Amino acid sequence: MLKKASVEDIKQIHGIINSAASKGEMLPRSLGELYDNMRDYFVYVDDGRIVGTGALHICWEDLAEVRSICVVASHRMKGIGRKIVDATLEEAKSYKIRHVFLLTYQTDFFKKCGFHVTDKENLPQKIWSDCIKCPKFPKCDETAMKIELF
Repeated sequence: MLKKASVEDIKQIHGIINSAASKGEMLPRSLGELYDNMRDYFVYVDDGRIVGTGALHICWEDLAEVRSICVVASHRMKGIGRKIVDATLEEAKSYKIRHVFLLTYQTDFFKKCGFHVTDKENLPQKIWSDCIKCPKFPKCDETAMKIELF
């Protein structure tokens, strides 16, 4: 079952994201950052346990970022990640946000979701306000991808 995240979900979201980050699959998120942005997150629950998460973070009037798409290893290849991505894109459409981007190591997955590779230089300066806090800045090794919703 897919739902918006609640305060009670944050510690499980933190565990899922940081477990994947420890394997180099994504960047880590702090508990503080997750609580600050809780309303951005979706979770996928299976048998009472969160097995997937992802977020839509609004950056500007017509720009949002898909963040932290992650499914636990035991539940991958079951369409859960796609459901989470689709939910973030539907939410962006509901806010009339046309441009959605992400930074990822999983380009093949996001291509299947309709995103295409773009140059990081094409992304507005607003984005770099988050990147400057990243431990990999300025040598980002993630791929920038973008989708136009309408």
